Amino acid sequence: MSEHGAARTPGAKRAAPGEYVFELAKVNHILGGPDYSTANGACVEGDRMIVGLMRMPAGTGAEPHSHPNEQWIYILEGTFRATIGDRPVEAGPGSLVYIPAGTIHSGGATEAGDVLFFTVKDASHSLHGIKA
Repeated sequence: MSEHGAARTPGAKRAAPGEYVFELAKVNHILGGPDYSTANGACVEGDRMIVGLMRMPAGTGAEPHSHPNEQWIYILEGTFRATIGDRPVEAGPGSLVYIPAGTIHSGGATEAGDVLFFTVKDASHSLHGIKA
């Protein structure tokens, strides 16, 4: 892919030369994993990084999946319960979750409320993963 080309993630906003500020409320909202996740929100891609501000409704989440790029998830609101590899994790506001590349994982919002999270992935692959 050439620098400043099309977005890797269908529907994502691709940063253009000289474009430095993005109002996430106005960026196209996409599904975080159309065939395996209820996460939805804004996604912006640069040359080497992909960022998203996503929400998972209470009691919903992502089925087991993986992706060839590593992922960071910073929890802003709610409680995120996940399984990364074979390890259960729980993360609340202010927690940062790391998912190594190629690791099968699943997770979601508790019944108590939505989870709002900021996520970052390297741009070696799209935001979307592959359902396990």
